[in-house]
Amino acid sequence: MLWKCSVCGYLHEGNEAPDFCPKCGSPKEKFSALSEEDAKKVYTSDRTNDIHMAIIGYAMEIFELAQEGIEINLDPNCVDVFKKACNEAWVIKQRSKAELAGHMSKGKW
Repeated sequence: MLWKCSVCGYLHEGNEAPDFCPKCGSPKEKFSALSEEDAKKVYTSDRTNDIHMAIIGYAMEIFELAQEGIEINLDPNCVDVFKKACNEAWVIKQRSKAELAGHMSKGKW
């Protein structure tokens, strides 16, 4: 069973709510049980949320590498490729962040 803290949104898995929220410290009374449907949304989206977070991490790595290439400034063509990589990494990162925001707004966090 999943329990949600009404103060901070923390999700707890267990037969009953915790005595205190591990995130904000609110008492047990601030937790409510998620419906079976809402709990299913959380469980089924868990892996795709992890994938989006990994994609964001990889996009950040691409951005940092491309920035390094720009700083090396070997030649104009090389720099141009690195600048494009920075822009493309930003788009990939923002796309996954927007999808995660959509998941959260639909209760799939």
